[in-house]
Amino acid sequence: MLSGPGGLGGGQSYHAEYAWVDRKVVRDVRIDVADGRITAVVPGSPPPPGATRLAGLTLPGFANAHSHAFHRALRGRASGPGTFWSWRERMYALAGRLDPDQYYTLARATYAEMALAGVTCVGEFHYLHHPPDGASYDDPNEMAHSLLAAAADAGIRITLLDTLYLTSTVDGGELVGPQRRFGDGSVGAWADRVAQLPVRPHLRVGVAAHSVRAVPAHLLPEVVTVAAGRPLHVHLSEQPAENAACLARYGRTPTQVLAEAGALGPTTTAVHATHLADEDIALLGQARTTVCLCPTTERDLGDGIGPARPLADAGCALCLGSDSHAVIDPFEEACAMELNERLRSQQRGHFAVADLVETATRHGHAALGWPDAGSIAVGARADLVTVRLDTVRTAGYDDPAAAVIFAATAADVTDVVVDGRPIVHNGQHKLIEDAPRALASAIEAVWS
Repeated sequence: MLSGPGGLGGGQSYHAEYAWVDRKVVRDVRIDVADGRITAVVPGSPPPPGATRLAGLTLPGFANAHSHAFHRALRGRASGPGTFWSWRERMYALAGRLDPDQYYTLARATYAEMALAGVTCVGEFHYLHHPPDGASYDDPNEMAHSLLAAAADAGIRITLLDTLYLTSTVDGGELVGPQRRFGDGSVGAWADRVAQLPVRPHLRVGVAAHSVRAVPAHLLPEVVTVAAGRPLHVHLSEQPAENAACLARYGRTPTQVLAEAGALGPTTTAVHATHLADEDIALLGQARTTVCLCPTTERDLGDGIGPARPLADAGCALCLGSDSHAVIDPFEEACAMELNERLRSQQRGHFAVADLVETATRHGHAALGWPDAGSIAVGARADLVTVRLDTVRTAGYDDPAAAVIFAATAADVTDVVVDGRPIVHNGQHKLIEDAPRALASAIEAVWS
């Protein structure tokens, strides 16, 4: 028996048919919860009186480490031919339309979809700060407040990665059109606005430099100073054109630019990191920088396949995000991390199932500033996700974890607990009665 101080303390007891404990599947596990924390984990236990039965495999909560909530309105509306750059124009058209109320409604429904998929914490890479003309709302964090309220009302935690966005090109082009909504004008103005963000139990405030396109190299050390003690995220080498422009401007790759600015390290997460030289991989690994892969978005946009195994071998922790929300499915992201490596190398078996579970759970929470989440262990935040093992996708398993990682989908999630609070039960969101209708209504309101 594993137990912590205080016992149940008037909390709740769960009994999991199978649970993921210490990087393996164990059977008949009693999980006691009090004050949002796990107080006991007891494998081989009979169901105690009054316990909530969790039939299937219970995993720690998933972390979606990279999200742009408003992109959810593009699903099924931006799937035509083209490249990342042509897709971006459609995204800008959407960015120009949203007001704070629409942003809240859309984000709330999107976060509800995440909760139904087993996501208990989201990292929102937030750059839609200002009105369309680039001025300021009376409260300069009005759009951020919409996101914080949306996460609270959907029942999940959020790390708001407030994003600095100053230029449109690597060589310093001005922000134009909808991009004017993204910019604060200077690092100081951005930092002042970030300092005004509230303190909430379900919130961590992190920061982000959008990319080397949007933040000039000489300003990156100031960003590092603002980020001190917070998670720092940055889009890195998503496109070859970004690398080429950076080499032409600075004579260095984006990774080298970040390294020289002191922007790499254990509290930094590089998002995508798709097109890297061997020297870039070495720099990221030496600094113990986390890398967030977004496989479903990277394939949807035709970005390419990033070097996941070389990055892990170099010393980078890996986590996962759904980015543009072409799909919101942590199982698909984790499975794709392995399958993409198979496509890239024409070899099988690059990541053990335990590694893929850790990538989707513990590593993502750590990257978002929640190191006490992502495991079923005494003292950890009580985030639980139960997945059915008797669906047409998962039935006939030998290894329950392998069945879930390689075959389950978000539709197989039955129950989700966040900080000890049941958010999803029997596949239904307890706070948002009809999530599909909420999504449809929010998206239609934006486009109409």
